[in-house]
Amino acid sequence: MHLLFILHASFEGPGIVESWALAKGFQASCCSPFSGEKLPEWDRFNLIVSMGGPQSAALDQEKYPYLKEEIDFLRGALKAKVPVLGFCLGAQLIGEALGAHTERSPFKEIGVYPITLTKDGEDDPLLRGLPTTLLVPHWHGDMPGLTKECSVLAKSQGCPRQIIRYLPHAYGFQCHPEITEEVVKALIENCAEDFTKDTYVQTPEEILSHNFHTLNHDRMFNILNRFPLLTSSSYEHLNGP
Repeated sequence: MHLLFILHASFEGPGIVESWALAKGFQASCCSPFSGEKLPEWDRFNLIVSMGGPQSAALDQEKYPYLKEEIDFLRGALKAKVPVLGFCLGAQLIGEALGAHTERSPFKEIGVYPITLTKDGEDDPLLRGLPTTLLVPHWHGDMPGLTKECSVLAKSQGCPRQIIRYLPHAYGFQCHPEITEEVVKALIENCAEDFTKDTYVQTPEEILSHNFHTLNHDRMFNILNRFPLLTSSSYEHLNGP
């Protein structure tokens, strides 16, 4: 199985998703358009994962043309039913690829805060069995746009769009269930300007008081294990292992 990670910052890697891919024996490739790398052909991959980053899908498309290129790339992959997961900026770019414009979140969220599954989320096959309310890391000021076909699966007090099922083979996570302590430390070091006083902004010390392995690891592995099963028909464009 061939997996592509699309990265948007040197300090924000795939986190738990990379650990899962290695455990499953995926052939994983990374592409960093922010550093000038060109996206490969999407039909080489069984799964595409678009990661977070400091860019704004709402405001920075002219400033960073590679965001437009990625939106076109994701549009083609989604049309061909290649399974796609997006986290934070990646979730917003999935929405953009499907014609939904990114919006500002009611509140900036930086820290570990609870999200609550909606009724659709409780019934969703990818999330079924999760607690109705669970603690998840956050690091964002925007939120994904909505399409007519999508379903909001989770929300928080600071943001009404935390997990979105755009298509059976495309999910966006505005929150960060994939994040590891290593990535959190890198975000704190590289994004110090984000720590402005706000309702849902914790201090670095508060954030690092959490055990990110306990918060995320097993739940994210379960979600990732389910995703290929739900979208197995989407792998028909490839004949590889």
